[in-house]
Amino acid sequence: MQLICGVDEAGRGPLAGAVYAAAVILNPDHPILGLADSKKLSEKKRDFLSIEIKQHALAWAIASSSVAEIDSINILQASLLAMKRAIEQLQVAADIVLVDGNKCPNIHLPCEAIVKGDSKVQAISAASILAKTARDAELYLLHEQYPQYGFAKHKGYPTAEHLRMLVLHGISPIHRLSYAPVRNLMVRNS
Repeated sequence: MQLICGVDEAGRGPLAGAVYAAAVILNPDHPILGLADSKKLSEKKRDFLSIEIKQHALAWAIASSSVAEIDSINILQASLLAMKRAIEQLQVAADIVLVDGNKCPNIHLPCEAIVKGDSKVQAISAASILAKTARDAELYLLHEQYPQYGFAKHKGYPTAEHLRMLVLHGISPIHRLSYAPVRNLMVRNS
C-alpha cells in the first residue's frame, strides 16, 4: 500500500501573520467523511474535521514561515519552506507527496504538484483544513495582542476594514512589509 502525504498551505494572501502549511498521511482503514477544500467549509466544520484528522490520520504535522521570512524570501518561497518543514516533521515516511498548487517544495521524496489538489485529493484536503485552522488560531491570538486591527474578523486579509485600520493605526510588527498595501503605507508615512 502506497502512503500518500497530502500538503497544502494557508495564508498566502493576507497582509499579516505567518503562512502555515500542513502535511497529512491519512489512514486508509479509517476514512474521514466530509473532507474538502478548507475554503469551501464553514469554520465550525473545519474545526470538527481538524480534530478528526488529528485523531485518525497515520501522521500529520503543521509548520509555518514567519512574517520576517515572508518579507525576506517572498511568499512563494516562504510557503514552500513551511511545506518542507511540515513534511520533515512527519513521524511516518510517505511514499509520495502530493502538493496543492503548481510547485513542489525542495524535499527528498517523490513529489507531485496538483492544481486544485485540495478539492481532488483527500490527503491534500485534510492538509488544507489543518493549515487553515492553525493559521486562524494564530490570528485569534494576534487579535488579542492587536485588537485595533480586527484580525479575528478578517484574518489579516486586505478587506476594506483592515486597510482602513492600517491607515488609522499604522503598521504593526506582524504586518508583511513586502506586501504592496503595507509597503505603500510605509512609503507614504516616511
